[in-house]
Amino acid sequence: MAFFDLLIGKPLATSEERAEHIGPIAGIPVFGLDALSSAAYGPEAALTLLIPLGLVGIQHIVPISFAILGLLVIVFISYLQTIDAYPHGGGSYTVASENLGANAGLLAAAALMIDYILNAAVGISAGVGALVSAFPALQPHTLALCLAILLILTLINVRGVKDTGTAFLIPTYLFVGTLLLVITVGAVRAFASGGHPVSIVEPPHLPIRGSMLSLWLLAKVFASGCTAMTGVEAVSNGVNAFREPTQKNAKRTLTIIIVLLMIFLAGIALLCRAYSIGATEPGGTGYQSILSQLTAAVMGRGWFYYLTIGSILAVLALSANTSFADFPRLTRAIALHDYLPHVFKVRGRRLLYSHGIVALVGFTALLLIVFGGVTDHLIPLFAIGAFLAFTLSQAGMVVHWKRVGGRGMIRRMAINGVGAIATGVTLIVVLVAKFTEGAWITAILVPALIITMNAVKRHYDRVARQIAVDCPMSVENLVEPLVIVPLDRWSRITEKGLRFALKISDQVQAVHVDAEECCDQVQQMWQQNVVTPLYKSGMTVPELILLSSPYRFVIMPLVEYILKVERDHPDRQIAVLVPELVVKHWWEAPLHNQRAQLLKLLLLVRGNQRIMVINIPWYL
Repeated sequence: MAFFDLLIGKPLATSEERAEHIGPIAGIPVFGLDALSSAAYGPEAALTLLIPLGLVGIQHIVPISFAILGLLVIVFISYLQTIDAYPHGGGSYTVASENLGANAGLLAAAALMIDYILNAAVGISAGVGALVSAFPALQPHTLALCLAILLILTLINVRGVKDTGTAFLIPTYLFVGTLLLVITVGAVRAFASGGHPVSIVEPPHLPIRGSMLSLWLLAKVFASGCTAMTGVEAVSNGVNAFREPTQKNAKRTLTIIIVLLMIFLAGIALLCRAYSIGATEPGGTGYQSILSQLTAAVMGRGWFYYLTIGSILAVLALSANTSFADFPRLTRAIALHDYLPHVFKVRGRRLLYSHGIVALVGFTALLLIVFGGVTDHLIPLFAIGAFLAFTLSQAGMVVHWKRVGGRGMIRRMAINGVGAIATGVTLIVVLVAKFTEGAWITAILVPALIITMNAVKRHYDRVARQIAVDCPMSVENLVEPLVIVPLDRWSRITEKGLRFALKISDQVQAVHVDAEECCDQVQQMWQQNVVTPLYKSGMTVPELILLSSPYRFVIMPLVEYILKVERDHPDRQIAVLVPELVVKHWWEAPLHNQRAQLLKLLLLVRGNQRIMVINIPWYL
């Protein structure tokens, strides 16, 4: 087996696509890691803002978390309906485009693309944050660890959906099992002690009193906590990745993900209050994540602590996989409508939309480098795209049910309508609360992406108009082209080019640019190797054109001559044959001049419809 096949898997035939479909067990690692892992950084982001309140601030995390849970239930029920209405994948872009129009679709597309890129960056950085909590000595290497995890995730994901789900099964269910055990044991101990359990390992002490709580701070805490809802849409985007019965498996997967997420959010909030656990300053000395403190307080710092932290690290880092699963599907859907380059529609060797993965990896790496891999620096940019997509999707579903009609229409419209209002209000709160902290970047990027996608669409529309033809092939003016062959010296490459030229036309010009004052040698070579054998065989002898080049330029005099010939023959096509040497090994290419490549490039840029460029390769 070749090393490349061993690394990213053997190519898959189109007929093998059915075998790549997954069920709920593998669906949770593929589409649920973003949502599940947000239980680690959502409450952390909210509690970080409550640091100034000291011990009093912890009391507010429970009502805020339960408000988020109520919103989560509304979104969950709404997306169950979306899966029913769009069994082949109905993400926000599809729903908004079909029901609210192209502009709403582009708004959803831009929001989702930003959300997926941020999800990948936040997930990886949060995973490294968990690792740094357990091993503080690694803190100076935060960015390097982030980029290393991104590389590993890329190599796993390019193997395909099925292999990805299999690879992530163990860390996903280890995370779920250990966190459920921590919450269960912590809840039992808290209940047994009347709500005042004793921590096995004391969390960092918080001041009893701090600053006063304001409505503005409360709104900011809620906005940060809402990052725990990101990733909920992933299943509805990737419905067609599930095996039959597709809708049933997708809805079952979404239900499991939401139930687990609700248990995690509620459990973490209640236990943080019971054990007096608050956030520590991100990036500061002695930083510990909320889950690190909670696990140590409930279970101690033995082997189970390191197992739990290890599973949290793995799942946080792997949560970027949701972006790997959905971002390429999203870019493909957009490209199908000509708003992104068509390369995003191409399926790679493992039945993946590989160019979408490449784009995701590039943008994620850029974000991690710019923000130093610190989760708290990325959080303010997060959630806006997700809630904008939520709102547009739910609003689109209201229009969808109204158009479809039928029994239960009012009930369905009401469910999605409530979802649209709830997520819309949350979007405004998040945008206002986080605007000065970095959300303004997202507010600028979304319109910029929409402008870019519209420009791409206009380009494809213009190309379609220019190449469209509504009549049969024209049979007029089917004359032989005038063929031009650049000539340097006599060689097998030159001979191959001239032989091909004589096969396609009786009017051939061999053009030599005299940059080295060797006209006599060229004419002698031409007479001996071309004129004499052709004359003896009774064939037409090509015309030899010698161009003077006192400044030793070669390419530009040749291009100018070709353009002049084209102007002098307005009724003829000009075929330029470019003989070139093709080396056996890539490292040999720099040993040879690249005039052929430059000539082709200039002719493509400066030429027109009547100039054709034909490669004549000679393989070593």
